[in-house]
Amino acid sequence: MSRRDQIRMSDDEVKAFLDGSQTIIINSIGKDGVPHPMPMWFAVDDDGAVLMTTFARSQKIKNLERDPRVSLLAEDGTEYAKLRGVVIYGEAELVPDTEKVIDTLMKVASRNTGDMDPTNEAVRAGMRKTAEKRVAIRVRPERIVSWDHAKLGGVY
Repeated sequence: MSRRDQIRMSDDEVKAFLDGSQTIIINSIGKDGVPHPMPMWFAVDDDGAVLMTTFARSQKIKNLERDPRVSLLAEDGTEYAKLRGVVIYGEAELVPDTEKVIDTLMKVASRNTGDMDPTNEAVRAGMRKTAEKRVAIRVRPERIVSWDHAKLGGVY
């Protein structure tokens, strides 16, 4: 078995890792071809798509309108023997619909605070003003690369 195979996470491990991560780095491609990495709070939909929102006038959105290809990175670990991470490759679908942006904001907020009721109409109404200025981003994974160095048991 290769070292790569030894450190790869299973699908369940990837899901658990993403469930425990608060921030993901989205890498879009700037007009000059240089990657544009930005941290984002996110949620994972039931179908495995990664969801986030940002302002419609942001550089990320301009980049994604030009070229929807992205990579997403979530990682942790403060020493080599404990490094873990997931990279997701895919294409970003931009969703400007205000109700879907609110849905995404609610999912992300609920995931990060644990106390957001997605059916609470007062909360949804309070989010409407910011949602009208935002776009939801949906990335369906086309390829996933993962690693968990702890699986090596300190042997390199």
